[in-house]
Amino acid sequence: MSRKKKNYLFENIEVVDAGAKGKSIAKAPDGRVIFLTNAIPGDVVDIQTGRKRKAYFEGTAVKFHKYSDKRATPKCAHFEHCGGCKWQHMNYEDQLFYKEKEVTNNLKRIGHLELPKITPILGCENTYFYRNKMEFSFSSNRWLTYEEINSTETVDNKNALGFHISGMWDKILDIEKCHLQEDPSNAIRNSIKEFALENDIAFFNPRSQEGLLRTLMLRIVATGEIMLVVQFYKEHKEKRELLLNFIQKTFPEITSLQYIINGKANDTIYDQDILLHAGRDHIFEEMEGLKFKINAKSFYQTNSKQAYELYKITRDFAGLTGEELVYDLYTGTGTIAQFVAKKAKKVIGVESVPEAIEDAKGNAKNNKIDNVAFYVGDMKEVFTAEFIDTHGKPDVVITDPPRDGMHKKVVEQLLRISPKRIVYVSCNSATQARDLSLMKEQYDIVNSQAVDMFPQTHHVENVVLLELKK
Repeated sequence: MSRKKKNYLFENIEVVDAGAKGKSIAKAPDGRVIFLTNAIPGDVVDIQTGRKRKAYFEGTAVKFHKYSDKRATPKCAHFEHCGGCKWQHMNYEDQLFYKEKEVTNNLKRIGHLELPKITPILGCENTYFYRNKMEFSFSSNRWLTYEEINSTETVDNKNALGFHISGMWDKILDIEKCHLQEDPSNAIRNSIKEFALENDIAFFNPRSQEGLLRTLMLRIVATGEIMLVVQFYKEHKEKRELLLNFIQKTFPEITSLQYIINGKANDTIYDQDILLHAGRDHIFEEMEGLKFKINAKSFYQTNSKQAYELYKITRDFAGLTGEELVYDLYTGTGTIAQFVAKKAKKVIGVESVPEAIEDAKGNAKNNKIDNVAFYVGDMKEVFTAEFIDTHGKPDVVITDPPRDGMHKKVVEQLLRISPKRIVYVSCNSATQARDLSLMKEQYDIVNSQAVDMFPQTHHVENVVLLELKK
């Protein structure tokens, strides 16, 4: 027999902390933790609980008795509905405080690590308009606000161009102005939407699999070059050319204008052919005199200016003198490898994505860097004793794994070869802490520094320097 779940209303509860995944934390009268999504530390609220777990509640603040002094006024009109910038209502200085606190807590509590030195978190100079890449989706059945749903008026226009509503794969929030990417991002997106509506170019419906326009991907890099990729559900030559010619004429500053015809159920582009309409099939980003070629499928750090600061910290932690053999694990398109190469004897980069390695090799050739070499394959299968015998034992290892962290076999191999220094760059300090705990018998943590790559969100990078124990 199923038992009806009981919801609780807790009154006059102070929000005391910010936790993982951007949720705030309060305590129920019985001491159990309550995770909230719509309040910040310092707020005093009434909380309606929803899901109840054994050790905690999930809830929503339904009444505010007192607002925190940490509050800020969100700049974006879409803040309450868009899930992209969940911390806009918190002062930036406080965002940094809670990001650094989360990193430190993860290293201490998950990894049980001793932290003799922590360099203060590096904040971002641009707290808005910092992303070089944005992806927007079209929909003929947009997400409606509660006011629209409850209104007696008929909603005639349900077309949208914007972002997915969190947890709703088929609902798109229509965006008028996004504060994450610099101009002409908003102008390009809004002009395309208006032109498509005026010329009866149908927006896609993911449920019925009907319509023409699916997605836009827009890159605007520090060099000023712009890439726009329009994804269509099916070929309609007349309307496709009509739209792309309009874009080309209206925004001649676009360096690369490309398109995709994707008739499959999902809109991922990595198994699709990218077709060129105008300009080049790539753009270039620059960093400290190095040029990096970026195509539609390339991975590149989405905050160009702060990526430069992250890489400088990584290079400083590596302590290179020009005599070291460096391994760059999870090298991606080889940006870190090339960035540190001028201070190393040689850099070996390893990555599992073949296209990324091809980009890395091409960029190294264009940058006239001849002391780097790149190899492709699954890290746990490539990074073996035979690989070390062939390429040499590294003096320094830089590792920048995905959110899941390093595979246990990779950690075991690092411990076997015991490089003098390991610089661990992470976008997930919880899995970083797990990996570091496996190495703490052989390595000391000498430094740790968080870097804020994504202001207005809870996401944070962390760089840790390990040195082999003497």
